[in-house]
Amino acid sequence: MSEVSRIVKERLEKIEELKAAGHNLYGGKFPVSETIDAAREGYKEGNIVTLAGRLMAIRAHGKSSFADLVDSTARVQIYVQLNTVGEDPYALFKKLDIGDIVGVTGEMLTSRTGEITVKVTEFTLLSKIVEVLPEKWHGLKDIEVRYRKRYIDLISSVESREIFKKRSFIVAYIRRLLTDKGFMEVETPVLQQIAGGAKAEPFTTHHNALHTDLFLRIAPELYLKKLLVGGFDKVFEIGKNFRNEGISVRHNPEFTMLELYQAYADYYDMMDITEEIVTGLVKELHDEMTIPYGDKMINFTGPWKRVSFYDALKEKTGVDFRTTPASEVVKKDAALKDEWTDKTDDEDFLDIAFDAYVLPDLIDPTFVIDYPAFMTPLAKKKEDDAELVYRFELFINGIELANAYSELNDPFDQRARFEAQRTQLGDEDKAIDEDFLHALDHAMPPAGGLGIGIDRLVMFLTNSLSIRDVILFPQLRPERKSAETEDEVQVEQEV
Repeated sequence: MSEVSRIVKERLEKIEELKAAGHNLYGGKFPVSETIDAAREGYKEGNIVTLAGRLMAIRAHGKSSFADLVDSTARVQIYVQLNTVGEDPYALFKKLDIGDIVGVTGEMLTSRTGEITVKVTEFTLLSKIVEVLPEKWHGLKDIEVRYRKRYIDLISSVESREIFKKRSFIVAYIRRLLTDKGFMEVETPVLQQIAGGAKAEPFTTHHNALHTDLFLRIAPELYLKKLLVGGFDKVFEIGKNFRNEGISVRHNPEFTMLELYQAYADYYDMMDITEEIVTGLVKELHDEMTIPYGDKMINFTGPWKRVSFYDALKEKTGVDFRTTPASEVVKKDAALKDEWTDKTDDEDFLDIAFDAYVLPDLIDPTFVIDYPAFMTPLAKKKEDDAELVYRFELFINGIELANAYSELNDPFDQRARFEAQRTQLGDEDKAIDEDFLHALDHAMPPAGGLGIGIDRLVMFLTNSLSIRDVILFPQLRPERKSAETEDEVQVEQEV
């Protein structure tokens, strides 16, 4: 029998013993007076407080015991004395385990070592733990546990709790900023009849009552633009998108996006609001504009650099990709052989070239602007160069964080671009969203649109190198029955 199994067996026996003695091990509502953090902030010797939380350390000394009580806000030391609580309650306290949830009432004081302490006069057992909490995280096995059993991670890791507190703050900050600017938050369908708004592989499901297949949305874009047609000038949505593609340290099949649309604006306005959102959050969370990410320091000080897509490629390679097919350059690069073997169209080869030659040097925030029109069917073409569109992507440390357009509002050009994309993809049977085109026929105002990946934004702002560290319950491969080797886990993280 393992040590953990032995401890669990002893705890189960203890639980039966306590139940037989008439103790209620799983209590109900408890009259908490304040959070532990608030009690510490408002500390005054002699204050009477009623707190609740989890015991995370117990130090017994005969007729008195110390313990650490932790709630979602902070930790405080509690002092339980036989002469204060009484013989039977103290006997019960001595049977408690690390991980039990208790409520206490007592007087705040400062211990001889200078630590804020609650001298307990009453305590209530609110929930008895059965399992054993890990003392600390170490090794790859525990990394797997962190993601699969996030509740254990949150109990045991202050750092992990802080990441998700910051994530909540980040989302609330964005909502407040956009609302103050006059944007209206809306909700659009997650189940869609046509998977539009982005080039991605969708998840398919079936609606029994309607006898029809539906898709989990890959983007809310087309629905949000319909709201512009309907007369809402500033709209945004923070919600889930789903893409039936790979899993990696930067990709999760279910992810959170901010998408916003502003009538009578363009992609320059979207650059401004992107920079305002991100720099504001950096300042709020770090109080300085240069922050660490992995082994690099990222300088978020604005204004951020802007470089055109083709100019960036030419600067790194000396090749004008507007006149030289990307395939010619990529196929001559032996290091890129595995990247293009199964690729055929110009867009794929341009992506490979950009990722190989440009991305590694985009460390500080950089707007890459003016993409080829054939890569972006939903963006407005440049007035002085119809082969390019008013589009930007924001890159930080070689990672795409945001994508934005001056939105295409010409219904005739939009139909032609949809049909050209369908031909380019070799999918002539792919449905075109006729309802969206019908909406454009009712006149959509000129507009700027922006999408920001919330998960990746949180990664940068919390110095988290894996997207799974900032998603409470990330998607994982089915759990293996046998122990995983370091190599297997590493491969999974890099796929």
